[in-house]
Amino acid sequence: MCRNIRTLHNFEPPATQDEVHAAALQYVRKISGSAKPSQANQEAFDHAVEEIAHVTRHLLEHLTTSAPPKDREVEAAKARARAEIRYAR
Repeated sequence: MCRNIRTLHNFEPPATQDEVHAAALQYVRKISGSAKPSQANQEAFDHAVEEIAHVTRHLLEHLTTSAPPKDREVEAAKARARAEIRYAR
């Protein structure tokens, strides 16, 4: 999975539209192999991002879990700690 795509399920507060769109954009960039599509492909690229964002929102609305929601700040701190270990020099 692309490292820039973050888990969006089971957070309090829930994922925002911007977060869902950003994940969809990263996914389309990854599978298309293009960060910026040509003018000829721009419409297809944008359509794919919107479709994937829509499906992602639908998925997130319908997922269930018995686990308590994760705190964004706690998870961000854990990620920073892992990055410090990974990139320590």
